[in-house]
Amino acid sequence: MKSLKRFYIFSLKINLMDICLLNIDNNLNKSLQPTSAIGMLWLQTHFEDDQWEALADNSVIISEENSKLLIKDATSAGLNIKCFSGISMLDVFQKNN
Repeated sequence: MKSLKRFYIFSLKINLMDICLLNIDNNLNKSLQPTSAIGMLWLQTHFEDDQWEALADNSVIISEENSKLLIKDATSAGLNIKCFSGISMLDVFQKNN
């Protein structure tokens, strides 16, 4: 029982990601991906109803400027945001033209 308490306390301290932003092109546009129920609910309060399906499908793209605003707003609301922008998907995958 004591080890279960320790595990529970440890699991509360883990910082899980609520929203993930991934670079998708060389212009630093980001793919917006909710990764928790809290992240999805928070995004639903910031997007129109007709965009919720796109949020759930991870098909929302936002600019670098808008991603900075979103990060600031979401982190001030207590969400954990991760932004992976060191390398874009276009830099990794070669074009098949």
